[in-house]
Amino acid sequence: MKNFQRHIQNEFIQFEDAFSEALSSEHPLLSEVLNFIHSQRGKQLRPTLALLSAAICRGITTKTIQTAVILELTHTASLVHDDVIDNSPTRRGCNSVHQQWSNKIAVLTGDYMLAKVISLLADIRNANILNIISSMSSSLTQGELLQLHAGDSMWISEKQYNQIIEQKTARLFAACSEAGAVSTGATSRQATAMRTYGLHLGMCFQIKDDILDYSDVDDIGKPTMNDIQDGKATLPLLISLQRASKEEAATIREKAEALANKSPHINIFETEQDIKSFVLRYDGIRYAQQEMEKHRKKALDALSIFPNNKYKESLIELLDYSINRMK
Repeated sequence: MKNFQRHIQNEFIQFEDAFSEALSSEHPLLSEVLNFIHSQRGKQLRPTLALLSAAICRGITTKTIQTAVILELTHTASLVHDDVIDNSPTRRGCNSVHQQWSNKIAVLTGDYMLAKVISLLADIRNANILNIISSMSSSLTQGELLQLHAGDSMWISEKQYNQIIEQKTARLFAACSEAGAVSTGATSRQATAMRTYGLHLGMCFQIKDDILDYSDVDDIGKPTMNDIQDGKATLPLLISLQRASKEEAATIREKAEALANKSPHINIFETEQDIKSFVLRYDGIRYAQQEMEKHRKKALDALSIFPNNKYKESLIELLDYSINRMK
């Protein structure tokens, strides 16, 4: 377990058991697909966030465990559907579900998980949590549509970039922290504080992901420059383009578009290195790091209403891990 999970080990095991039960089916093919998805699970930050948020308020309850399962199921279903939309062949270094089976099976599997979410929401009978999950799901969809609409051009504004990552990533983190707090019967002030913390944690997490895309493969152990190859320009490049001369910016745009369009007339390695060098030269990475630090401060400010204890310490460690991680 990660260090920030050490104070919720027993409750996290309960979550794992409940999630495994929820991510199951008696249908042979569906069971095979769900087991495949379960084997690919990532860092588990979102259920961890829900559990820690409950712990710092009034303590983790059975309803908290159920809420964490609901949130993780919703997130997992969204990833399966996103891979279909983006036509992504891989997920965490393995085949994506649609690549392993088909688009139809991927969509239906995601739908099955969302049906489980509805069933679990009915079981916990909490209107506030229902509203949080509903709002989050709406935001995820709107964020994806905003990105698809902007996809006609790689060259979005910084404002559009922030809107997209807030809706696609940060509001999910916010929902996890707020729902975790609400599951304990937290006060309105506590729930609002945790929602704010989660939102800025999520912004840090996504900006860090975008910074890591400019790392060297040897540093992080996985392919880089994926965003540009997918036709997505993120904060480090967007800011660097603003700072460069019109002529140099136009040249880099052409190279990025050629990479995104998989032009056969370019040397992929040289083109990627040219773009990375450009971003470093105009301090695009440093600017993104400064933006992360602004969000970190806002997240810490939100936690200031809580007394110092081991759960607050873990939430700060989770925030710092999201900023300092290497993959």
